[in-house]
Amino acid sequence: MEYWNPKNELMDRSDLKALQLHKLQRMTEWAYAKSPFHRRKFEAAGFHPEQIRSLDDLCRIPLTTKDEWLASQREQPLYGDNLAAEASLAIRSHQTSGTSGRTPLRVLDGIKDWHWVAEMWAYGFHAAGVRPADVVYFCFGYGSFIGFWGAHACAEKLGALVVASGSMTSEGRIKHLMDLGATVVCVTPTYALRLAEVAHGMGVDLASSRVAKLILSGEPGGSLPSTRRLIAEAWGAEIVDTAGMSEIGTIMLFECNHHPGGMHIIEDNFIEEVVDPTTGAPRGFAEEGERIVTSFGRGFMPLIRYKTGDLVRRVPHTACTCGRCFDLYKGGILGRVDDMKLIRGVNIYPSSIEAIVREFAAVDEFQIR
Repeated sequence: MEYWNPKNELMDRSDLKALQLHKLQRMTEWAYAKSPFHRRKFEAAGFHPEQIRSLDDLCRIPLTTKDEWLASQREQPLYGDNLAAEASLAIRSHQTSGTSGRTPLRVLDGIKDWHWVAEMWAYGFHAAGVRPADVVYFCFGYGSFIGFWGAHACAEKLGALVVASGSMTSEGRIKHLMDLGATVVCVTPTYALRLAEVAHGMGVDLASSRVAKLILSGEPGGSLPSTRRLIAEAWGAEIVDTAGMSEIGTIMLFECNHHPGGMHIIEDNFIEEVVDPTTGAPRGFAEEGERIVTSFGRGFMPLIRYKTGDLVRRVPHTACTCGRCFDLYKGGILGRVDDMKLIRGVNIYPSSIEAIVREFAAVDEFQIR
């Protein structure tokens, strides 16, 4: 089964909503029947899948938090009771990087899940212009963190030449990607800047290399104009931002080659809500709020109305000239709810500080205290 369908990107919004409703009904039925975690939550909230008759009924479904998921895994190691299939049927195991003193969140994927993960990356890669003739270089450690694993599988599906750099040093990666004639580099924003610094010290001019595109992920910097400009100038390449999470297993946001100043939501495979982080009240277009995500593709460990902690500002699909029917998050991921600091009555996020610091070319690295 193919999940990436270019026709879906151009469908009428009413048809898109009908598709979302159909998938939401199927996913809630699946989760209720197969996942003890979701059945318990649904019953405690007085919710049953039969109550989903329109997308307006989405609010009937209880929210899910990372703390709940982690608690389930502590009580029933290793994966908790969110599994909707036998663990022995899984083909991939990944986990979050974790925070100090906390157990990482572990996730499993079955064959269909992993196929879907690669398909979601295909939305972003194809929109960025990646094609079979490309040489895609991954500046990624290939550990248990999900990172660019799905992007690797996607590049293979597209027929591109895939190059994994594993545990190479920065100097080794620079030489390697130059020797192999990489045309696309997948990397985090801060490491892209670090590689540029290392290349300069080696006397290597990245801007004269064959690298035409950098696909960024993992940090807000990919959508910050000042950070993007520094990376683009150092590499002489087009910058394309994406966003995903371990809990989802893949990307759900991608920047198209029209560069609208934000990222499209893959709405035929996800429902994204924007709510007030404190009250949970819905936020309208252009209003900042927290992302709530429902995924239609990961069936092994269903993800329904998950509080991401990401701060975003949604705008209509018409904000981009590419013609896709998918709405966008203006400015990408703006920050994290738990990263916000209230200073003299003003909400401040680390990404806001980075946007200022990156204006000064003399600063290669910095730390916020």
